[in-house]
Amino acid sequence: MIHIVLFEPEIPQNTGNIMRTCAGTGAKLHLIEPLGFSLDEKYLKRSAVNYLKYCDYTVYPNFEDFRSKNKGTYYYLTRYGKKPHTSFNYSDTNENIYLIFGKESTGIPKEILQEDLDHCMRIPMNANIRALNVSNAVAIMLYEVLRQQNFPNLLCTEPFKGENYLED
Repeated sequence: MIHIVLFEPEIPQNTGNIMRTCAGTGAKLHLIEPLGFSLDEKYLKRSAVNYLKYCDYTVYPNFEDFRSKNKGTYYYLTRYGKKPHTSFNYSDTNENIYLIFGKESTGIPKEILQEDLDHCMRIPMNANIRALNVSNAVAIMLYEVLRQQNFPNLLCTEPFKGENYLED
């Protein structure tokens, strides 16, 4: 299973976008407190649209609690990573894969990253910016894992208007 972990997210719109992405891919979302916003639907509804009910998520009081309850391989997305996100093999669909993203303002704490430098990675980009928006980074990473797994349980055709919509 693929898991998305947000360490102390601060911006409700980013988390709402990520919830929508998780709902559309079947990824489980883990939120590490403190959160910079309320999880009340009114704060997330605009970005998550009507998909909140399809997002499987759990909230944890801190990283230690999260870590004690979730076993698998942890991958840390950080601007300080030295390996590109595509350099890892995520193809084992039986493995619990945790993609961990830090808070928008400061990222994942250095102390956590230093515990597992081999799994710290970076999405390559030029020197013009410090980092990508976290909801964009989640989408890039999640779809790289799904691509390597051949998009398990996902549709490759549009389900509402039909797969032959363009031909008709």
